[in-house]
Amino acid sequence: MNAPKIIVIGGGPAGFMAAITAAEAGAAVTLFEKSREFLRKVKISGGGRCNVTHACFDAREFATRYPRGEREMIGPLQRFGAAETVAWFAARGVALKTEPDGRIFPVSDSSQTIIDCLVGTARAAGVKLVANHAVSTLPGDCNRVVLATGGGDCELAAACGHHIEPPVPSLFSFKVAAPWLRALAGVSVDPVEVTAVGRREVGPLLVTHEGVSGPAILRLSAWGAQVMHDLDYRFPLLVNWLPGRPLDCDRLRRDHGAKLVVNTPLLPARLWERLVDAPALRWSQISRAEQHRLEQRLTRCELPVTGKSLNKEEFVTCGGARLREVNFQTMESRLRPGLFFAGEVLDIDGLTGGFNFQAAWTTGWLAGQPR
Repeated sequence: MNAPKIIVIGGGPAGFMAAITAAEAGAAVTLFEKSREFLRKVKISGGGRCNVTHACFDAREFATRYPRGEREMIGPLQRFGAAETVAWFAARGVALKTEPDGRIFPVSDSSQTIIDCLVGTARAAGVKLVANHAVSTLPGDCNRVVLATGGGDCELAAACGHHIEPPVPSLFSFKVAAPWLRALAGVSVDPVEVTAVGRREVGPLLVTHEGVSGPAILRLSAWGAQVMHDLDYRFPLLVNWLPGRPLDCDRLRRDHGAKLVVNTPLLPARLWERLVDAPALRWSQISRAEQHRLEQRLTRCELPVTGKSLNKEEFVTCGGARLREVNFQTMESRLRPGLFFAGEVLDIDGLTGGFNFQAAWTTGWLAGQPR
């Protein structure tokens, strides 16, 4: 009996997982990548360390980290989630480690370890790897085609009749038109509460030379990606610098009355000095009006967002092939039999912390299963 012939289009993590899974099950697999280099995104991810997945082993809990795709990912994650990913790499000689925040990296701290594993495993399984080869139409001489073309590259999916949710950036930092803030580049605060476009997040914030970044900002950008795009990345950002810690001015007057307010920092000193903005004011002298102004600056500090910037060199998109047109038990198109999807070509995107890679491993593994 002839081996089934499978074409995988896209040489990223989802494409490699689909190709390896199919080839190890006995299929004849060819993987096409339009650029000269396979797994480019893996190489730069996690600052060159590759955040493989996240140490959350409950599928429903894990799925809550997907602003788009939460409901659809529950079933797939029950079949191939974080635990299965760790075991998959361990079986192929890659030791992984879990950091205190739950992110899982190779022990080597090098993304090259993951690249070498995927490329080496694919070749050992007999996958034919073809770089620098763009595929403009679906081949007809095969049993199955897996589309793993990545975020923003949905032309083939659209040509097959699939509706495409417009791809827009996710996971980005904010540019802020406030010179006083940018002068504090390098200051970090944990936690803060940030609110924009009807969404609130709590977590670490980092002041940058352009504005603000950090986990709280990146999560906010992921959940609000489409709305922020529609607003041309111009909207007010409210920052509560002291979430869960109300400013108790009566106690501060009583305990530190003779001290200058600026010399009693409740935040990093440089930031506190800017927010207080009253170098000669003592706690004993603070009036109710001044107290109110200080509370507003500390708990409802409004920053004008005027644009976005990339999170380092990484780039994640929301948008892609419409999810209801795909069978998430198999990753097969509901519109075109024999066409399968994996990775960011789908309208699925996750928060930072290994969730986007896990979506690639999970959907790729499902798309490569023998039929």
